[in-house]
Amino acid sequence: MTQQKYTYSTVGGNIGKQKHIALIAHDNKKEEMTEWANQNKEILQRHFLYGTSNTARQITEKTQLPITAYSSGPLGGDQQIGARIVDGDITLLIFFWDPLESQPHDPDIKALLRIAAVYDIPIATNMATADFLLSSYYMDNEYRIEKTRSTVRLVQIPEEEG
Repeated sequence: MTQQKYTYSTVGGNIGKQKHIALIAHDNKKEEMTEWANQNKEILQRHFLYGTSNTARQITEKTQLPITAYSSGPLGGDQQIGARIVDGDITLLIFFWDPLESQPHDPDIKALLRIAAVYDIPIATNMATADFLLSSYYMDNEYRIEKTRSTVRLVQIPEEEG
């Protein structure tokens, strides 16, 4: 027989002065993302940039901004970026998603947005919100996440034999 035990972990920390920004866009939003990145090139070049493969390629071709590229979203890129958020390596997510079109990897998209929310990083899902984030006081300053959020995980503990 096994016992069940709950363990708790907290989420929190600092978002440094130099941000680690993930840039992702669905196919119908890639041109919008590319134009937005080009308009904000001076700000973005002061930070570390990451993206899914096609979005990163298109932005780099237009802006010459260096972007670390992961796999395409449907091939696991959203999950790779989610893992980097969990590790604390990505601290801001700009994801121009297309709410009017179904995506084959919708569960991955939902998981990425959930992870970003759980880890309390800023998220922009459209150009207006992205503009607000880039013009924020915290874009060039450190942000301390004061609060912690507890997450609960159920762990199976084997009963000791004796």
